[in-house]
Order: sequence, then structure tokens, then C-alpha cells
Amino acid sequence: MSIFSSINSSASGLTAQRLRMDTASSNMANANSTRAVLNEDGEWEPYQRKMVNFQPKDQSFGSYLEKAREAGSSAGKGGVKATEIEDDETPFKQVYNPSHPDADDEGYVEMPNVDPLKETVDMMSATRSYEANVTALNASKGMLMKAMEIGKQ
Repeated sequence: MSIFSSINSSASGLTAQRLRMDTASSNMANANSTRAVLNEDGEWEPYQRKMVNFQPKDQSFGSYLEKAREAGSSAGKGGVKATEIEDDETPFKQVYNPSHPDADDEGYVEMPNVDPLKETVDMMSATRSYEANVTALNASKGMLMKAMEIGKQ
């Protein structure tokens, strides 16, 4: 097990949470974009909310447990990685606004499926997770510094 494995795990968490914050802010920025994607029929579609999926860098908890049983194991090489950024399949919102340039014959406009409240909560959660990873990183750094001081004496 490397002395830097805890720092590597925190760094992967920082990267993952930064991506989550970037995705939430992109969703907020496009919350009113009715012309985000040109479909195969040549018509504009509203922006679709994006979501980030994560998974551990190692396969499963069982793999960690098996590595921990082995003498001199390298358990703890983990961390997290983003596997994909997928579209939210929630239907678009129908808003009545007959003066909008994208309104249909009945006066309804398809608006993005972005909920600002949900994005705000997701952003706050990602921010707290980011801060927790910074705290863990600083604790690991502090322990390594103390270990180096002990080695000097």
C-alpha cells in the first residue's frame, strides 16, 4: 500500500465532484434553452438535463475485502471515477406562451427538464463532498508531514 493512496483517493474524489458541480452549473445555465439540439427531422429540441454517474475505481467491496486479507496487500488503491454523463429522460415541461417563437399551434412551448431547485441541491451536495475531500487530503498531508518530521530525528 502506497503512502500516497489516501491522497490519490481524495484527488479522484475532488475531480469527480468538480465534474458534478460543472454539470449542475451547465444545467442551470441552460434551464431556459429551447433550442439546444437539432434533431434528425431538422427541428430544434430543448436542452436535456445531464447527470453524472460514478463508480469505484476498483470493482467491488468484495475485491477490497479480498485484498485486505492478503499479507502486504495493496488495498486502498481506490477512489472514484465518472463513468458517463447521461441525459435525464424526464419529459420536457409544457409551458403556455403563444408569443414565444418556439410555440406550437396550441401556444405551448417545450421547456428543458431542468429543475433549478434540484440543481441547487445537487450543487450544494457536490460542494460539501468537495470540501470533505479537501479536509481528508489536508489530514493525509498533515500525517505525511509529521511522519517526515519523525524521520528527521
